[in-house]
Amino acid sequence: MVALTDQAIAKIKDLIMSGEFAADSKLPKEQELAQRLGLSRNSLREAVRALTLIGVLEPRVGDGTYVTSLEPELLLTGMGFVSDLVSGNTLLELHQVRRILEPVATGMATTRLTEDDYVALELCLARMDAAETTQAFIAADEEFHRIIVTASGNSTLASLIQHLSGGTLRARLWRSVTEQGAIETTKQRHRDIYDALRERDAERASAADLIHLSEGEQWLKHMLAADEAETA
Repeated sequence: MVALTDQAIAKIKDLIMSGEFAADSKLPKEQELAQRLGLSRNSLREAVRALTLIGVLEPRVGDGTYVTSLEPELLLTGMGFVSDLVSGNTLLELHQVRRILEPVATGMATTRLTEDDYVALELCLARMDAAETTQAFIAADEEFHRIIVTASGNSTLASLIQHLSGGTLRARLWRSVTEQGAIETTKQRHRDIYDALRERDAERASAADLIHLSEGEQWLKHMLAADEAETA
């Protein structure tokens, strides 16, 4: 069944890539599509379920199945799911990939951020200062970086960065920040990023973000090492 489902997925993918099934288009009825592709209806259903999970297809009750908009935010959803499941060194590797990509996006955002964006960033900084719980810190931090990478002008890069730093990774990172007594330092790093963006200084903004993420990586390493020692 797995092999047949893989074949069904490949055939639907080929039709989408060829343009026959374009973004936002409706697929033929199940029986018609199964016959056309030379598949059993069961195999087709499994393929549709799998492609729905990764944001390629969207079943609409009473209206059939559609190809989604195929926007990066949808197609990279699965990566966010994976980032919430990994642990240990793999979690650290995800953060390292973010450290490579995000400073670039931050630099790109310097010429694209609007006054409304700056107001929203200032609100995030205020929320960080007022936060009394880890979740409040995480929410403000996530929104701060989301605003910036979205302004990079590259939706694929922005989505990739956001899904790399899922809820689990951010929670672990904030736990490590708290354990190292580095909350005030982390707040200052966000202010440094904001100040550089305000001055439209791309190199400085990228550097400030790199420092912020590099420090976070060191704190994350320390926390993972402590967890490993405790388990041993």
